[in-house]
Amino acid sequence: MKNVFLKISFSLLAFALLPTAFVTSAAESPTNDGKLRIICFGAHPDDAELHVSGVAAMWAMKGHQVKFVSLTSGDIGHWREAGGALAQRRREEVAQAAKLLGITVQVLDIHDGELMPTLENRKTVISLIRDWKADIVMSHRPNDYHPDHRYAGVLVQDAAFMVQVPFMTDVPPLAKNPVFLYFPDRFTKPNPFKADIVVDIDATIEKKMDALALMESQFLEGGALGHARLLPRDASKKPERVREVRKMHSDRFQAVANRFRPELIDWYGPERGKKIKYAEAFEICEYGRQPDRDELKKLFPFFD
Repeated sequence: MKNVFLKISFSLLAFALLPTAFVTSAAESPTNDGKLRIICFGAHPDDAELHVSGVAAMWAMKGHQVKFVSLTSGDIGHWREAGGALAQRRREEVAQAAKLLGITVQVLDIHDGELMPTLENRKTVISLIRDWKADIVMSHRPNDYHPDHRYAGVLVQDAAFMVQVPFMTDVPPLAKNPVFLYFPDRFTKPNPFKADIVVDIDATIEKKMDALALMESQFLEGGALGHARLLPRDASKKPERVREVRKMHSDRFQAVANRFRPELIDWYGPERGKKIKYAEAFEICEYGRQPDRDELKKLFPFFD
């Protein structure tokens, strides 16, 4: 009995020591309630929100459990601010967005620009996926302009299969390999993004843009490549800047729908597919479970 107690205590301690700077959560339901569990890894506090918050809000409204994880603190992602103060600001921004979307968010205490595909970080990602008991895992593709994005993709890709391997971490392995999916991008080398599933987010686009508008450091102020001229000196002109940012986001997600119009028509039929204005798209990673079309419709229960 003593050995069992020590083993359990060590396991709990090991997970507690993961590099976790900040966690906030929506109400979680039991894992045997038939609801899906989705975990999305972004390199920075805003990446997952940018790519998947429309679908995340739709899952949340159906009672499914969604978690966004930022693998870095984002502590150099601003033209004027840096360090702990910026990291705290960005944690607060994603916490507000998560509350609006009805999801859980977690930010790890790894420096922005310094994410590496180390064994330690791989074990952290594996443990997070196992602890969440994920059915779906999402992240960047490993060919991307930003090194943190690339290495986030590598770490999550390396977790595929390993989440089932016993003794890899102290968190118990998953009995079933999740479906691993990539966020979209426009990079073509060594291979372009392929939209295996495209989802209509017209119903949640306003909520998504509301969530992104809460990330003022990144969008209103321009993030790492912003500048002072983005900020109106007259506070009364801030709503005009907000409208500019919302228009930018609106154009971006309309472009996703237009780029993958044939896929939208394939999933929704010609009549509806031609009318969809906003969309999010995802590619299946070949290292995770390979769902057929029927399983994809169960994992994304928005097509009926």
